[in-house]
Amino acid sequence: MSDTALNVATYQKPKQGNYYCGDSFIYNETENNFICALADGLGSGELAKDASKAVMQVIEENPDDTIRSLIEKCNRVLDGKRGVVLGILRIDKKEGTYAYSSIGNIGIVVVDGSGKKSRNIPLPGFLAGYPRELRVKRGDLEKGMRFLVFSDGVDERKLSKLFYRAHTVQDLIEQYDIEFGESRSDDTTLIAMEYS
Repeated sequence: MSDTALNVATYQKPKQGNYYCGDSFIYNETENNFICALADGLGSGELAKDASKAVMQVIEENPDDTIRSLIEKCNRVLDGKRGVVLGILRIDKKEGTYAYSSIGNIGIVVVDGSGKKSRNIPLPGFLAGYPRELRVKRGDLEKGMRFLVFSDGVDERKLSKLFYRAHTVQDLIEQYDIEFGESRSDDTTLIAMEYS
């Protein structure tokens, strides 16, 4: 981020044997906020990719919307398409706060400056064009915080083992690729961010 420092590192690979990855992600900064989103299209292959890309396009076109508004718009664009599971993290730069929500098996983990980890419990189900209940968690931004957003191809227990060894988010991504990059039974996306 420009006037505050948010370092971002990403990792994405398709399920072994597949050309298309059904996961799509975006991170984007505007004058007022930073947003990161990850969608996993149901199933795998090209149709899953089409659905997850449609959702990312909505978020890219509406970067200053609230999480609730974004999820409603994403839901509408999925009418007639394959569904997705979705996680969104939004940082309000002016307020110094963050908020996040997820539906389905998109993991979001927040680690505060002292190393205390809290994991989002996603709402069950997926987005597919019909109304959904939402739960948005909020907190205050603090120096040294790390945020992890990942699809179900990431084994959170394995990720946790690497997390405290990694000095930077780039280091975390590189270690993950070295140790687990060749054993993918699903599309895999990991986005790691550190606020400094």
